[in-house]
Amino acid sequence: MPLIYEGTVHFCYQYPLTISLPGKSRNHHIMNFPLTNLPERTSKPRQHGYTMVMDKGMGLEGVKDFLSVAAPFVDIVKLGFGTSHVTQHLREKIEIYRAHGVPVYFGGTLFEAFLVRNQVDDYLNVIKDYGIEYVEVSDGSITIPHVEKCGYIEKIAKHVTVLSEVGSKDATHIMPPYKWIELMRAELEAGSTYVIAEAREAGNVGIYRGSGEVREGLVQEILTQIPYEQIIWEAPQKAQQVYFLELLGANVNLGNIAPAEVIPLESMRVGLRGDTFYLFLDKELKEKTKNQ
Repeated sequence: MPLIYEGTVHFCYQYPLTISLPGKSRNHHIMNFPLTNLPERTSKPRQHGYTMVMDKGMGLEGVKDFLSVAAPFVDIVKLGFGTSHVTQHLREKIEIYRAHGVPVYFGGTLFEAFLVRNQVDDYLNVIKDYGIEYVEVSDGSITIPHVEKCGYIEKIAKHVTVLSEVGSKDATHIMPPYKWIELMRAELEAGSTYVIAEAREAGNVGIYRGSGEVREGLVQEILTQIPYEQIIWEAPQKAQQVYFLELLGANVNLGNIAPAEVIPLESMRVGLRGDTFYLFLDKELKEKTKNQ
């Protein structure tokens, strides 16, 4: 066991540990070094503090390599848009994720592709056949009357966990904040566990401007009505991730994270990257660094 004296941890181990350090903040991290003043991170299986990863077509060996370092920080993986339909060895790929305790779901575009072809029952059979426990219900590519969309959410939520996406993939379709709130609230009431704020994989529509800049007024107005724990903000760009970490803290739900960005994001979540270096230090430490 490690020996603890006055806030210092002396390790006898040569591998990572999940521990709690003494002091003002308690942590539940895989840590290779003793560091105080790290923010508390929720532990898997998390209710919030989600990192949702977008897999756009990784091969089996790539998935294994990715999970060998990142599995503790990945809460769920989306097989982006309709890639699952053209991915070879799909069952094996899903099983690799499942063996690492990481659930998988198909992108909302696939749901819409089945829906527009009047094949919703076929889609539900596919979900059952592949043992998928999460479904994304979205209307980013096609127009669905919202009452009808909520009906699908209510129906599907009786069988699996529903993530519903709000916002259009069309950059010219700008919704006012009250509409975002209205849609999010209705979808949560219909049975969605989380609502996903649309941004596409590029992060340049929905809650962002075409430049990738956050529509801050929209975000902050949404947060006056919708609990942040129930929103997954699609944030593929680093600046977007930093914005939400500064606004909502280490345990904000973030989505559409590229596999190669999971470890960098987790580092940012706990203040171990320059972008958030001072975010979680206590006042005494901040003042000390300023005076040096």
